[in-house]
Amino acid sequence: MMSNKTIITTITSTKTEMWRSRLGSALRAAIACTIVGCTSIYGPKPLRPYFEFSTYSYVTTVLIVSDATLGETLRGCWHVLCATMQAMIISLLSLLVIGHGNFNNRVAAMAVAAGSFFVALPESVELRTKRIAFGQLVIVYVSAVIDGKKEGVTVFPVHVATSTALGAVASVLAMLLPYPHLAYFEARKFYQLYIENTSERLNCNIETISASDHSTAVTFFNQAKSLSVVGPKLFQRIKSNLNGIHWERPHNPHCIDPKERLQDLEVPIRGMDIALSSCTSFPISIIDEELRGTLLNCRGRFSQELDQPDKLFPPLDTNTTSESKKEILNKSISKAYKDLPTSFFLYCLQLLFENSPVAKKTNHVAENPPKDDDSKGIFRKIREVSMKSIPSMDSLVFAFKCSLTLGLAMLFGLTYSKESAYWSGLAVAISFYPRRQPTFWAANARMQGTAMGSIYGVLCCFIFQKYVDLRLLPLLPWVVFYTFIRHSRMYGQAGAISAVIGALPILGREHYGPPKQFAIARIAEVTIGLICFVIVEILMSPSRAATLARTELSRTLRALQDCIGKIAINVPRENDKLSSSSQVLRAAQKNMRCLVSQMEAFIVEAELEPNFWFVPFHGACYRKMIQSLSRMADLFLFVAYSMEHISQLSQQEGGSWVNLQDQMHENIEIVKNNVCPKLKFFEEITKIKSLTELEKEWTKRNVPCDIESGGYPNADTFRTMSGDEEVHSITGTFLKHLEDIATKTHTNTNEEMVKCQMLFHYSCLGFCTSNLVREIMKIESELRELLIWENPSSHANMKEIYCKISTLCSW
Repeated sequence: MMSNKTIITTITSTKTEMWRSRLGSALRAAIACTIVGCTSIYGPKPLRPYFEFSTYSYVTTVLIVSDATLGETLRGCWHVLCATMQAMIISLLSLLVIGHGNFNNRVAAMAVAAGSFFVALPESVELRTKRIAFGQLVIVYVSAVIDGKKEGVTVFPVHVATSTALGAVASVLAMLLPYPHLAYFEARKFYQLYIENTSERLNCNIETISASDHSTAVTFFNQAKSLSVVGPKLFQRIKSNLNGIHWERPHNPHCIDPKERLQDLEVPIRGMDIALSSCTSFPISIIDEELRGTLLNCRGRFSQELDQPDKLFPPLDTNTTSESKKEILNKSISKAYKDLPTSFFLYCLQLLFENSPVAKKTNHVAENPPKDDDSKGIFRKIREVSMKSIPSMDSLVFAFKCSLTLGLAMLFGLTYSKESAYWSGLAVAISFYPRRQPTFWAANARMQGTAMGSIYGVLCCFIFQKYVDLRLLPLLPWVVFYTFIRHSRMYGQAGAISAVIGALPILGREHYGPPKQFAIARIAEVTIGLICFVIVEILMSPSRAATLARTELSRTLRALQDCIGKIAINVPRENDKLSSSSQVLRAAQKNMRCLVSQMEAFIVEAELEPNFWFVPFHGACYRKMIQSLSRMADLFLFVAYSMEHISQLSQQEGGSWVNLQDQMHENIEIVKNNVCPKLKFFEEITKIKSLTELEKEWTKRNVPCDIESGGYPNADTFRTMSGDEEVHSITGTFLKHLEDIATKTHTNTNEEMVKCQMLFHYSCLGFCTSNLVREIMKIESELRELLIWENPSSHANMKEIYCKISTLCSW
């Protein structure tokens, strides 16, 4: 049996490595800022004028170095080059056309607005490239207003370009000192940690289902939950290093993308988690001593396959686990099907041993694909290129938002103070985001970060006023502090960047004037920029995040109906594999997963934003629904996988399984007919603004109703899901069909193996179907609680609401 010490060691080592990684990134960021400071302040005098905008060198460094590796830093330098080319072309053209001596507040604001629109419009350009270009345009045009009559046309663009290049070069040097910080080794380290986490998580799941007493099972189940929280964080770190690996080794044939491999590991283990959470009690009576020994033996073999320290992306050797697979299948299938959670657990374990890509879509290619003639192919390519060149509506909205925000920030910032007007534009230029973000939270975090960084800079200047040459020393701990707070919920990336940029110009440049005066003027300019940011965000996105989360819930419930409607057992024709029901279900599941992710993003935003005079957002209720919807999205993957294999096995065996398929099809249709109307009702509930509005609409329509009996139209069609009885009924029907499969006798060994596989796949289908109903019941409970929360003065009677909604929809 595993010890708690092993699991604690795994979690502790993961947290330690995460902390070490962040500390290393913080120190390298400090080195990069030190290189910028020493070069701009103590560098050769002939070069210092070219680094006039050393503040932007720090900004560039912060944007590139944060949690980066050498490969990611090289990628950031490419973004700097692209941004500089865009900004220089736009600024030089405008300076030549307008004349650098003719720039005033309005002309500069219009020039920034126009330039930022063209920079933000292309979808193919990286966001970091756009942010750097925005900042460069702001500096060039503010400088043209301040010193345009004294300097030449090319002075400001050249100085901005060289200052930006200094930040990029300092970032690369920081990644090389004291030794190269390669993404390859970083990814390998976190990949190994992820494999260890997955191995321990699998071991805990096997120990849970094999436990001989209740307390042991609960202990290991809770430990598996703890490990499952750490795993996604490691997965994110691995994904963040993949682009860096490609920049370090662009032509390396041995560099394998581990995302699909990790996904193939994660999905079956999540299935095991669902199976264990569905178990009614521990220990499980169906697990006897023989099967328990087999499971524990498989645990050891699987751990050996995962723990291969000499390989970065070790694939499972299916040859060494084939005996384990047969052992599990032969010893468990004769009795495990009687308990669907246990059978599904073993099903997931078998998929893990087989290295079966449950989440991967199989692409069927026709043997003789139709050939288009050359003329049609050329016209099709021209059409595809032209369609890609047309900007989408999202790109237009984002470009217009950036243009309007920067234009207003520049106009009001220059009106308030020309000398410090850089900051009104820079405050928002380096933190634009193409999708929605918590507007008030982001503005508050940036304002707090700017104030905190400015105060820190002023205090350090006061402490080191007699030792001016030592004022760079306080930069080091502050940059380290910034690297850690950027991962906090309070400040996030926006607040952390504002905090570090708040202190860097005061401590890392010369001739800024009195520190107190400079800090106050800059805080005022940042406030102007953030006010413009908030106003434009409200005008462009007037809907609250809470409203959008509710709308997204309605769309997700619609997608859930679509997924359930796609569940079917059929045998596709040989030439019609692309349109098989399993492929259609996978497409619907992918759409549902995207909607769940969007809904989760809106929930996070709604929890961070202030409620003002609105009803407080019920985040806990939405979180529970997200958990149920996410679990159902995982279950649909297993449903599609089992449907595919049932169809393939039925094709092989001909008509011997036709009657069973018909019975299963009828059972699934009954479940769909019971569930889909209920989901449609849930969808309509999420669309109504309030029960008061529903009552007003009901009164306005003057629908005939039997007042004396209290009856409503369509009242007889309402049916409440009666707790676990609904699930038990579905489970019982599937168990009856599984019993029919198990009692079939075959003399042929191959036919017996097909029967075992049919049992496994059908038991998977039964478990997933019953759990889908269970999760829908949880959503119904949460929706009822949400109605009570949002309508405290109304009586939330689900039957009455159903009758009114269904009647109004039919009228």
